[in-house]
Amino acid sequence: MKKNKTFNLVIVGYGGQGVITLAEIIANAAFAQGYEVKQTENHGLSQRGGLLECHLRFGQEVFSPLVKRGGADLIISLDLFDAFSSLNYVNKKKTIILTNSEIFSPYPFKEISPKKIIPFLKKISKKLILVPTLKLIGNISKETSMINTLILGYALGKKLLPIKKKFILKAMTEKIRPQFLEKNKKIFDLGIQVAKKH
Repeated sequence: MKKNKTFNLVIVGYGGQGVITLAEIIANAAFAQGYEVKQTENHGLSQRGGLLECHLRFGQEVFSPLVKRGGADLIISLDLFDAFSSLNYVNKKKTIILTNSEIFSPYPFKEISPKKIIPFLKKISKKLILVPTLKLIGNISKETSMINTLILGYALGKKLLPIKKKFILKAMTEKIRPQFLEKNKKIFDLGIQVAKKH
């Protein structure tokens, strides 16, 4: 990342998907790498499965945790439907949207077809990247709770995050419970491998 550049990340999903855990791992890794880090969460109704949005900014000098309108470099959505909630932060010239290709959102109006969502997201962003998480995770685990770890690995493998792998692994070790750590590392490495092939 260029000197004096601030990286602006928005992570969205719904309560229970590990949105905050993902944000904290990235924040801790960025801090360990020497960046100044600012982070904030909008919990909303996350405890009831509602929308959850995290802002994370890091660089040499950061004054505010909030990403400005049209200011996101990267948006990570753990659910295809929830990518819509981040539209205020999208800039067609620079924003990459990395999203799970599945829809799990527990909303009564989630029947909106991916065939309508995907073309729209492609049109408004610099690049849309879809990750078939269920298909990929199924080889290692049946637990959808590790989708966040898979997408983190994919983001690193695609070099969408200016953070070194060793700092991500250190942050994962500190944040994830020991009994779940090895499986998460396998999912993380899978994400990296898939990203490098695509």
